[in-house]
Amino acid sequence: MVKVNVLKGNPGQKEIDAYVQYAIDANPGKLLTELDLTVDGEYVDMTYHFGEVPFDRIRRITGYLVGTLDRFNNAKKAEVEDRVKHDVTIEAEEDIYISA
Repeated sequence: MVKVNVLKGNPGQKEIDAYVQYAIDANPGKLLTELDLTVDGEYVDMTYHFGEVPFDRIRRITGYLVGTLDRFNNAKKAEVEDRVKHDVTIEAEEDIYISA
């Protein structure tokens, strides 16, 4: 839901909806929360207000990119529980080279 503030002018609902759609299309990947409109004859000034975009953490688990395990069947859940997690030892860290 986008809150629209008409600061000047009297646009119709179809015109307001078109401005909202334009703002959404012009800013992909952003969450439009509020739009200020100033209509002066043929000219329109729009000010956008954006909110935080929610995101899910994606991990590679047993060969699949997943956010949560809730859609895994019993066999895949057992595979996740049985997997071996490896640690990096201090000796192994000495063998890691990072070139600049």
